[in-house]
Amino acid sequence: MRVLLQRVKSASVAVDGQAKSSIQKGMLILLGIEHSDLEADADWLCGKLSKLRIFPDDEGVMNRSIQEIEGDFLVVSQFTLHASYKKGNRPSYINSAKPDHAQGLYEYFLEELWKVSNRPVKSGEFGADMEVELVNDGPVTIWMDSKNKE
Repeated sequence: MRVLLQRVKSASVAVDGQAKSSIQKGMLILLGIEHSDLEADADWLCGKLSKLRIFPDDEGVMNRSIQEIEGDFLVVSQFTLHASYKKGNRPSYINSAKPDHAQGLYEYFLEELWKVSNRPVKSGEFGADMEVELVNDGPVTIWMDSKNKE
């Protein structure tokens, strides 16, 4: 399971031109699910995301978590995070989970993130063609992969 997280001043997602969800300060999380991912992958990522100290303290040092700043999460499913570009110029998504597996884990991820962080978790619409807007804060952008726990 992979996430690309961005610390944001605001973010929103729309489906078919209609607003779906929006947040103010917090994290925009693009979530990619692989065919081999399990609930344990979501558990690890949710634990990290809820405690990650990427928000500034009074001295401007990244020392506060989303809980401490009372921020929100916006999670958007993004199968393209598992793109393989090894051969040719057209990416392959063979490692991305099939929708029946991915949707269950996506919903589990949303619930688990809310449970462990005790912060609002908003989302896009699984499998939809979405428009995502954000104001990146910093910018702070971090890549996390449950199979490569750095």
